[in-house]
Amino acid sequence: MHTGINANAADHQPKQSQSSTKHTPISKGLIMSNITIFGAGNIGSAVAGIAIKSGASVQVIDRNPDKAAAAAEGVTGAKFGEAAISGDIVVLALPFPAYDEVLAAYSDQLAGKTVVDVANPIDFTTFDLALPESAKSAAEYVAAKLPNSKVVKGFNTTFAATLATGENDGAPTVVQLASDDEDAKKAVAAFIEGAGLKTVDAGPLKRAQYLEGYGALQIILGVTEQTPWTGGFKVVK
Repeated sequence: MHTGINANAADHQPKQSQSSTKHTPISKGLIMSNITIFGAGNIGSAVAGIAIKSGASVQVIDRNPDKAAAAAEGVTGAKFGEAAISGDIVVLALPFPAYDEVLAAYSDQLAGKTVVDVANPIDFTTFDLALPESAKSAAEYVAAKLPNSKVVKGFNTTFAATLATGENDGAPTVVQLASDDEDAKKAVAAFIEGAGLKTVDAGPLKRAQYLEGYGALQIILGVTEQTPWTGGFKVVK
């Protein structure tokens, strides 16, 4: 897919084989069996591995179908623009600038789906958030483009390394989620927790603005080598 401003600055990361928010109760019955992931980079591959571990059937769509098929053991690779979406949950593991092309090509198929936005839309020349005029967050931008989809913000405050291993400093990796649709949020949390990771409920989709600022800060600290790419957000109890 498109390269450039990365969803979680995966191009800068090494390749890897206390808040007031509440934890969302998870019901195993909410785990969806089919998940589609757009993008076979570090983040896409890590999320694919999580989905496979949770027991889901996973489709990865990329411009390079061979790369898609190699994203994680057990996935089905497919070519962008040719393959139909098979998942009930669709993860956009792409740089934000690539979103418009995906939304244009697949908007009809995304209707009724749970769409997970993982982007941190950063301009690396300034380290500022780079969003279209009037857009408050990447997630809200996607929601406006896909009024018939259920949008969830997630995976943008976790680096690829901690997603791939499922561990952060000796504890399960924590994924922060925001959405206006509680069932969609719970469904995403279910497959994440089904793979042994943890989630926290950040609230409605407007909180994506906070999550993207948080994600941007983590990336800036990583790029400037003040924190490692193998670290990140951790819940301490």
